[in-house]
Amino acid sequence: MSSEEVLKLYQELGAIKKGHFILSSKLHSDTYFQSALVLQYPKYAQLLCKEIANYFKSYKVSVVVGPALGAIIVAYEVARFLDCRAIFTERENGIMKLRRGFYISEDENVLIVEDVITTGLSTNEVIEVVKSYKGNIVGIGCLVDRSENISFNVPFFSLLKVQVKTYEPDNCELCKRNIPIEKPGSRI
Repeated sequence: MSSEEVLKLYQELGAIKKGHFILSSKLHSDTYFQSALVLQYPKYAQLLCKEIANYFKSYKVSVVVGPALGAIIVAYEVARFLDCRAIFTERENGIMKLRRGFYISEDENVLIVEDVITTGLSTNEVIEVVKSYKGNIVGIGCLVDRSENISFNVPFFSLLKVQVKTYEPDNCELCKRNIPIEKPGSRI
């Protein structure tokens, strides 16, 4: 599936929102990618996640992990195609961790997945969780990469790379124009 096809799918399903948003990273933006509107359709979740799985199929992945809430479906679908476990991290008292009896064995090959990456904050939190279990991170995959010059020091693959303007909260052009703000993310 090409980047153009992924973008078209997001557009057709109304998953690219315009307005004034506080992102999970706390940055502000006039554009929000609501992957849940795409992933609510199993046929599209399967189609998109199969692309990520195909990219990493030679990496001998044992477990796919993504942060709750946005990457749970992505982790599950990618793991289904890679025929391995799917788990997710979640915050407890503001700290990202594995719960519910999930584990990562020492030296287990781990693929981290996300729905949308902007600053990489959640991804880096998941990286730290995996490292605390001494897992072997073989790569990071996501549906939409809206980051600027981010590096995780492992193979990184996204289905769609976009450049979308973000603003620091103290210097937001949208705030200065008094555009009403929305907080669609799960972290805030």
